[in-house]
Amino acid sequence: MAKQDYYETLGVARGASGDDLKKAYRKLAMQHHPDRNPGDKKAEQRFKELNEAYDVLKDDQKRAAYDRFGHAAFESGANGRGAEAGFNMGGFADIFDEMFGEFMGGGRRGAGRATPQGADLRYNLEISLEEAFHGKTATVRMATAVLCEECTGTGAEAGSRPVTCPTCRGHGKVRSQQGFFTVERTCPSCHGQGAVIENPCPACRGQGRVKRERTLNVNIPAGVEEGTRIRLAGEGEAGVRGTPPGDLYIFLTLAPHRLFQREGADVYCRVPIPMTTAALGGSIEVPTVDGTRARVTIAAGAQTGQQFRLKGKGMSVLRETRRGDMFVEAIVETPVNLTKEQQELLRQFEKAASPDRTSPESAGFFTKVKELWEDLRG
Repeated sequence: MAKQDYYETLGVARGASGDDLKKAYRKLAMQHHPDRNPGDKKAEQRFKELNEAYDVLKDDQKRAAYDRFGHAAFESGANGRGAEAGFNMGGFADIFDEMFGEFMGGGRRGAGRATPQGADLRYNLEISLEEAFHGKTATVRMATAVLCEECTGTGAEAGSRPVTCPTCRGHGKVRSQQGFFTVERTCPSCHGQGAVIENPCPACRGQGRVKRERTLNVNIPAGVEEGTRIRLAGEGEAGVRGTPPGDLYIFLTLAPHRLFQREGADVYCRVPIPMTTAALGGSIEVPTVDGTRARVTIAAGAQTGQQFRLKGKGMSVLRETRRGDMFVEAIVETPVNLTKEQQELLRQFEKAASPDRTSPESAGFFTKVKELWEDLRG
């Protein structure tokens, strides 16, 4: 029975790009995967055909041979190799690694030699609210793996060089055939490096990196918030034998402030106000997060909990020129340590005052209480 055209198998045109091939394969492979179709022989056969087609078309050399000779390019005698037994999981492995590799340790970094990189590092940095407002340059010190200066990261002793791994012949991976499947794994001899060191560097013992304390200057932009993460590419742990370093992630936390509370770009401040100022009205000066002072006008009859808005006096906004607002919450302070004269003046005020006019909130409350008691008696 003649084989179906590989392009028709994947449902793509002959000029399809690599991305189009991958998208088409992913969709169909997930649809016909044996795990999703237990006992379905047609789905199993379809899955094999998809893998066979994608394994050929994803490889530029194989694809060129197929475009020229068709299926004959991979049959016995066509190119001196003969057909590969069954099919391998190379195509599905690419998709699996792309989708889940990040959760399984990084996935594959290419079809050839493995290129592991150094580990990413995390550094927790606490800053003040004022530093978050203005921004700053912070100095970070940490002990981590850095490039070995003795061997410049090769891991080999001076005057020697790594040699090609005899197990994988420099590929960094080895393959084994298991029934229908071709299993590819990291070379156990060179751990994916493709080379082994016969004379290791005495300073790093062949690792190409050593432990050192590093000092870095980190730019903290104005307007950062609690939990902001700053990524410094290539400033993480050095890789083994000159492989790329990881990244450094700075996680920011804001220290509690003794006066201000922050909510996004806005700042809140609770300010005690003398009873006389709250009753008669006036103005007060309050501190702001930028280190200056602002004047707040208090209307006569201000109550505890009343807020006064100072527009544009809040926090800086990250990557913007505007600022948030500041809200001053009034806390009316009851006088204490009164003299006899002051107490007498308040008594005179109490006798002359009309509760319904001077204290409407309390008067209204006790009126409701009285009505409630009468309803309960009735």
